[in-house]
Amino acid sequence: MDDGFPEPDADVESIAPEALKQRIDDGRPVTILDVRAESEYEEWRIDGESAEVANVPYFELLDGVSENHLERIPAGDPTVVVCAKGGSSEYVAGQLLDEGVDAVNLERGMNGWAGIYEYRELDADTDATVAQYQRPSSGCMAYMVVSDGEAAVVDPLRAFVDDYVQDARAMGVDITYAIDTHVHADHVSGVRELAAQTGAQVVLPEPAVDRGVEYDVDYETVGDGDTLTVGDIDVDVLHTPGHTSGMTSYLVDDAVLLSGDGLFTESVARPDLEGADDEEAREAAAELHETLQSTILPLGDDVLVAPAHFSDCATPRDDGTYVTRLGDLKREMDALSMDREAFVEFIRSDMPPRPANYEEIIGTNLGQRATDDEEAFELELGPNNCAASSDAMTSD
Repeated sequence: MDDGFPEPDADVESIAPEALKQRIDDGRPVTILDVRAESEYEEWRIDGESAEVANVPYFELLDGVSENHLERIPAGDPTVVVCAKGGSSEYVAGQLLDEGVDAVNLERGMNGWAGIYEYRELDADTDATVAQYQRPSSGCMAYMVVSDGEAAVVDPLRAFVDDYVQDARAMGVDITYAIDTHVHADHVSGVRELAAQTGAQVVLPEPAVDRGVEYDVDYETVGDGDTLTVGDIDVDVLHTPGHTSGMTSYLVDDAVLLSGDGLFTESVARPDLEGADDEEAREAAAELHETLQSTILPLGDDVLVAPAHFSDCATPRDDGTYVTRLGDLKREMDALSMDREAFVEFIRSDMPPRPANYEEIIGTNLGQRATDDEEAFELELGPNNCAASSDAMTSD
């Protein structure tokens, strides 16, 4: 329970974050009462097509639940009460029980929700196993590429390094590479921690290192045209700048493009997380246009685009993975057929707020800032906001 919150009089039951997520995935009706401050609720929250969500801040309920409050709180079977860490929501759930409302507490609150991490395998035209790791709370994704006893983990999250290690052990493979596509601005990278646990070689794009990487572990740099070998398959290195100067994609066995934050299934990258001013963002947007037209779009239509993030407006495949054929993106995303000037103006016209704490996260990922595990987890809470638009750019 959060320090300082009173114990509820009623015996409050809890629901695990994973169980709540499963109910939402199954399309079963879910009722959520979020008792965080309105600003926190607006920034990020639990949602879903089958979810009815209301926000009544905890401080409004300190003196009890009034008739007016009950009118604002949707009745559920049960109503799941949510706060940041599970303390204030437990107290409110107890008050609701006293008023005859069927209420339960979300175990560990939004911190528990942020701890959900899901494994899915891509249906791709390759003999390699390509696993996609999804963090629903933020939309961050990582990948494990497995072939002939070896594995590479691309864009690992520091908070979930143990998951990659355990999965590799279960598969009977050695993690040989810990790879980042770029200097991330929305989550703390786990490449160094993964290397420390497994002996894997840290791999960074050479242009990303030029931003001032200061690691206390050995690392290898790769550039455009290089090839990494994982077991029996090749992973080609494609420099794809625009989101950042060092943004690099990895083409797995000519079948799966691990596109980082350069191209998503529903949008393209935002260009303003590295430069200091509007002109630099404009130049980066123009560079992104060149990347898309000259490097990514010429790849085969059947190549699967597998990005490092998905947003609320992204639609998963039937198997739950967030990937799409490049040919389908060409057909559905008008931005990919725009000329340079129109493209630059379009992607700069409606960019969402920058990711929370992005400067501290970048400093941590460059190795210039010391951040312990608890602070790292707190820094990356919330949505990723690495796409150029809050809405999908694709259409049927």
